[in-house]
Amino acid sequence: MTKPLSVGVAGLGTVGAGVLTLLRDNAATVAARAGRPIAVTAVSARDRTRDRGVSIAGLRWYDDAAALANDPGVDVVVETIGGTEGPAADLVRAALAAGKPVVTANKALLAIHGAELAATAEAKGVALCFEAAVAGGIPAIKAVREGLAANDLTRVMGILNGTCNYILTQMRERGIEFAQALSEAQKLGYAEADPSFDVDGIDAAHKLAILAALAFGRPVDFGAVHVEGIRSVSALDIKLAEELGYRIKLLGIARRTEAGIETRMHPCMVPVSHPIARVDGVFNAVVAEGDFVGRVVLEGRGAGAGPTASAVVADLIDIARGRTTPVWGVASSALSHAPSLPMSQRVGAYYLRLMVVDRPGVIADVTAALRDNAISLESMLQRGRAPGEAVPVVVTTHDCEEAQMRAAIARIEALEAVVEKPALIRIEAL
Repeated sequence: MTKPLSVGVAGLGTVGAGVLTLLRDNAATVAARAGRPIAVTAVSARDRTRDRGVSIAGLRWYDDAAALANDPGVDVVVETIGGTEGPAADLVRAALAAGKPVVTANKALLAIHGAELAATAEAKGVALCFEAAVAGGIPAIKAVREGLAANDLTRVMGILNGTCNYILTQMRERGIEFAQALSEAQKLGYAEADPSFDVDGIDAAHKLAILAALAFGRPVDFGAVHVEGIRSVSALDIKLAEELGYRIKLLGIARRTEAGIETRMHPCMVPVSHPIARVDGVFNAVVAEGDFVGRVVLEGRGAGAGPTASAVVADLIDIARGRTTPVWGVASSALSHAPSLPMSQRVGAYYLRLMVVDRPGVIADVTAALRDNAISLESMLQRGRAPGEAVPVVVTTHDCEEAQMRAAIARIEALEAVVEKPALIRIEAL
């Protein structure tokens, strides 16, 4: 009988327990596709007594996750602890240093330390796999890095956080504000007690940094990603966007231009006709565009025990079969060093909503600020009249630079008649 692939799993939360369950429930299928059995033989977690819904009887236990890497009976290490420092980072470094392949679901670790870890994996000649780190059960990593390897990719983008997508979907479908939608998401388990990592766009930005590195064959660079979350999106903006033929989504966009690479995570208005506009609820989507393949759209569940465990085990099957590829798609010596473009150079259209006191001359002052910054109006909408009271005024623009728009907003904010911080949402011509 072919020797089983022996796996050590560190972190027995939702994902780690899901990996154990999948490997046991689908053992025959996995063995057939891997060419040999894959079995968990050692584990590490903080609490040995906790009931995780799956038996750990008979498995070697390690209180110290890093020690798992040096177990001679472990062929591959799976890291599902999470976090950019501490036990997760120590374990992955120890496993790679020991010459053992690593499978991780840790997008934050890869976004921050991915360049270093990839260099170590390459030097040691072992695999560092992370299909589960981006978009859960969607095979986004393999699609971008391997399935589209023959293409020069020009853009990769996606809805990369199910919590934010669920909140925005509820706000649109029910007309509720952010705070209520977030509270309900927390009660349903879609959002954490401290939701900052999700709703401020950080989680999704980690994933975008990874996708950008893969798409454009360059070292991962989280620091270059412009990050905004969804706290400032209002039900009014979502309603007005619908009337204008758009939906608001938190999108991660990485685009290659002649000047360099732009990577940005922020709320976007996307045409309702685009496939990504119809991805709702907790679902994720990844869109890649290549010179020969055109547009490829992948959609599915981006989190949860089942989808994420599915991605982890897919990587284990690759390792069992001896299928390996460089971490970022090419050897480190062939990585691109194209510059990162600052957000100030983003060129596109904008949606601008102002709450202004309804009195003569206000619109003229607003349009003057836009005109003086060389911004051309595409449309203007004012709902109702309420002399002396605040009313919404919506402006959409033709393409201009982000720096121009920021300068115009600074002038508009200073107007006495403007009573709230203007709402700015970028319109993406997808």
